[in-house]
Formats: sequence, C-alpha cells, structure tokens
Amino acid sequence: MKKRNILAPSILAADFLNLGEEIRRIEAGGAEYVHYDVMDGSFVPAISFGMPILSQLRKATDLTLDVHLMIVRPERYIEEFASLGADIITVHYEACEDPVKAIKMIHDNGKKAGMAIKPATSVDEVKALLPSLDMILAMTVEPGFGGQSVLPECLNKVSQLREYVEDKSIECDIEVDGGIRTDNIAEIIAYGANVIVAGSAVFRGNAAENTKELMRIMGR
Repeated sequence: MKKRNILAPSILAADFLNLGEEIRRIEAGGAEYVHYDVMDGSFVPAISFGMPILSQLRKATDLTLDVHLMIVRPERYIEEFASLGADIITVHYEACEDPVKAIKMIHDNGKKAGMAIKPATSVDEVKALLPSLDMILAMTVEPGFGGQSVLPECLNKVSQLREYVEDKSIECDIEVDGGIRTDNIAEIIAYGANVIVAGSAVFRGNAAENTKELMRIMGR
C-alpha cells in the first residue's frame, strides 16, 4: 500500500525570535509535522535544544511533533520527551545501548517509534527492527549540521528500505533528513521516501509559500 507523503519542516532552520509565527506559517502552508532535532554535542558535534522548548512548542501547536534524538543513550530521556508532548520519538540505532528496548520504551509511553541510521549504517543492520517500528529515518547527510547536500549513496538505502518493507508488508514510514530542496524532493520521493524533513527549503523566505510549494511537488 502506497504511503501518504508528509512534509516535516525542521525548526532547526526557523527564526527562533519568532518561532510561534514560524509555526503558524507552516500550518497555513498545510504542514502536518514539525521536525524537532535534539543534539547533544557528543553523538553529533552540534548542540541544539531540549525539553523546555519542546514543552512550549506543544502548547503552541497541534501539529505532529516528530522528535529526532541525536544523543548518546537516548533511552535516558524517552519518558521525559514523551511526557512533554512528542508524538513520534526517533532514536539513533548507533546511539542506543539496546535498540529493541528503546523501541519498546517509546511504545510503552504511548508514542510512535522511529529509528534513525547514519549514512555509514547499512540497511541490513536494521531489517530485523522494521516490523516493530512506525518509521525508519535514513539520514541523507551526516547528522549534526544543516545546509549540507544529499549524499547520493544514501538514496540507494532509501530504495532498499522501501523494497524491503513492501516485500514483507511492513507498515513503516520511510523518512529522509538532510539536503532536501525543491529541485531534488521529487527524486527522493521516487526512491521511496514518504516523510520528508526540510529545514532551509521551508524557512528561508516565506515559510507558508515554501511549504505549499514543497507539498505541491510532493503531490499533496
């Protein structure tokens, strides 16, 4: 069954002096998700934001909060992020002490579970986890910084994931994150992704109009 295409604007690229207005703009453009990157300066070099902003964001919007934990031992914080209003919690395969346990923790807290893989991690390493996941995130850049270009080899992983979940009749969204622009989003969807994270492509300029344009290209 073909999955519905969903745009997940990444607020890492938003104007934080006017975050509430930025959220209203992507809502006006028709976005359904907000992608929320948590970076710890250890698993990835950069440091972003954590719990306090998420709790405020939850009060400001009913959009699906797609929380991406780029942190060491994310199991430590799953319960807290769940309690603050995350709808989807995505942890990194490479950062978990026990990926199976982490997925169970997310589900036990009533949230959808995502698993992210870095460009160097093969699809074979996570195939066994896919039946228990709501979403698999294939990073199309090295995680930690915005503004990078898509690594072409990562797109082959997207197609491998799509082929596998369809062959096994697994209900799992395939998300991509990194380097998404208006001129490559159609190609990325053609490889099999259906949840598209975009930062600068949404928030550089008029976020409402950019959201509408990206969704138009996505067939929404």
